[in-house]
Amino acid sequence: MPTLDTLFQDAWIRAALQTALLLLLAWLGALVAGRVLARSMAAISRRTPWRWDDALVAHGVFRRLAQVVPPLVVAYGFPLIAGVPAWLQRAVANASLALVVLFTVLAVNAALTALEQAFSASRDVRNRSVKGYVQLLKILVFAVGGIVIVGILIDRSPMTLLAGLGAVSAVLLLIFKDTILSVVASIQLRSNDMLRVGDWIEVPGDNVDGFVIDVALHTVKVQNWDKTVSTVPTWHLISQSYRNWRGMYESGGRRIRRAIHIDITSVRFLEDAEVAELARFHLLDGYFERKQAELGEWNAALGDAGKLPINQRRLSNLGTFRAYMQGYIHAHPHLNHDMLCTVRQLDPGPTGIPLQIYAYTAATDFVPHENVQADIFDHLIAILPEFGLRLFQQPSGADVRAALGQREVVVSGSA
Repeated sequence: MPTLDTLFQDAWIRAALQTALLLLLAWLGALVAGRVLARSMAAISRRTPWRWDDALVAHGVFRRLAQVVPPLVVAYGFPLIAGVPAWLQRAVANASLALVVLFTVLAVNAALTALEQAFSASRDVRNRSVKGYVQLLKILVFAVGGIVIVGILIDRSPMTLLAGLGAVSAVLLLIFKDTILSVVASIQLRSNDMLRVGDWIEVPGDNVDGFVIDVALHTVKVQNWDKTVSTVPTWHLISQSYRNWRGMYESGGRRIRRAIHIDITSVRFLEDAEVAELARFHLLDGYFERKQAELGEWNAALGDAGKLPINQRRLSNLGTFRAYMQGYIHAHPHLNHDMLCTVRQLDPGPTGIPLQIYAYTAATDFVPHENVQADIFDHLIAILPEFGLRLFQQPSGADVRAALGQREVVVSGSA
């Protein structure tokens, strides 16, 4: 029966015991690293006011770093075991070093994710997305890590692999075409500050109209007004035009460009009694005096011809109402008077004469802007009959019935 001394004299048994001891040491190293590094950093992060260390702990960065210890112990301890073939030592050491690189890459990936989350949570840069840059760095880290791992496993220099990639560069460009385009587009969008999270954009070619909720390396997510989410390739925003409404919000004014359509048949000159009646409107203070003085000079310059009404320039109800509209929007407290504020008479057409308000509300949000715009036109439509004008409207069924009823009355009266 062999004794303990004879067992230890067997090279394979001695190598097996040393290997078991090495694995035990690697396990203890992982246990100590996990407890010391991960727990100590978690305790430190709870005591600091910073967010980045909390994010690093939450994403398991230090746990990934602790996983590097066991393969590192095996990589440098296994070649010291006597009695093991050289090829096996080299294979185990290379595999262990490959695991070291893998866990390091995973730790860097988790760290980048944590820092991106901490950066996005900052109030100063809440609308600026670095997700595209982080994803680009992750691609580079994984690419370099993959090349290093392959080089270690086949026992070749990573530079040799990089030199070999030049021969298949055309194939790589074809495979990663979208990624390369997205990288270039992301750099252009961010360097020129063309897009931020929270921007309202319109991309007519992709039927997109809403707010940007995420900007990544390959895609931009937009929540449309109907609450659907559209995903637009990043390079689409460079290859075609799109509209960004951020400038409207930053300017402090949102445009009103809406018209009241006046029935052409209701336009006429004003009589003296009507002028006296309309002069009571405080928004027309000074208008009649200025206008009558101007018209008086014009008519006087005509001589005797200016005494005939047919040759005279006179006040019209349409021009007076346009002056009232101008005075009303200039006095309105919810419009931005540092911007253009005017009333335009557009070309007459089948829908009457459009009197368009071109102004800007001080409120840029959707609901306040619409409320101000509606209040303005509610008032103008309601006061329109005071000027002897009618709003143009397509004939409805009630109009047809009223016309037929009047015709029946006329016919029966004549009979």
